[in-house]
Amino acid sequence: MSKHDPAAAKKERNKTIRWVVTIFLVTIVISSIISLVSEELMSGSGLLACFVILFTIILVGILFDIIGMAVASADEKPFHSMAARKVPGAQQAIRLLRNAERVSSICNDVVGDICGVVSGSASATITALILMNSQSGWPRGVSLAMSALVAGLTVGGKAIGKTFAMNSATSIVHLVGRMIYWFNHIPDMFRKKKKRR
Repeated sequence: MSKHDPAAAKKERNKTIRWVVTIFLVTIVISSIISLVSEELMSGSGLLACFVILFTIILVGILFDIIGMAVASADEKPFHSMAARKVPGAQQAIRLLRNAERVSSICNDVVGDICGVVSGSASATITALILMNSQSGWPRGVSLAMSALVAGLTVGGKAIGKTFAMNSATSIVHLVGRMIYWFNHIPDMFRKKKKRR
């Protein structure tokens, strides 16, 4: 097939457009869910609980960044021997690696960036709570301190996470593959329990 085949180029372009539209819609849905849940939880919570929610959001962003980096840098070869031995999660890991670009995009760009945005709004909520409870005369200082804390934890956590992901890419991808494997087999487990009854 020619490299300049118009039909192939059009098909590839349509595929790219569909992917961009899908990512756009998925981002809106995930962002809305995470924002809604975090706002609902933080609205009726104390300062300590709000900090826990904030750290959880940051941690989720870091974890997905680690997964995205691991998938982008892992080698597929070890998983073929695992798949031949029918090791749980090996086939799922191979699928992740064969779609590494999309998986990395979802983990790093979609979930990672959403967590960054949501952690910023959570930081603003905590700042407002601190100012209400302490009657601080320097609101800008509290706001700057919170922004610096969130930025430091996010950037520092992702820097450590990237190093870990590069050094343990195979283990991380296999762990994610196993999680997908077990998640896919949950309905089968329920069916087996019903048959035993």
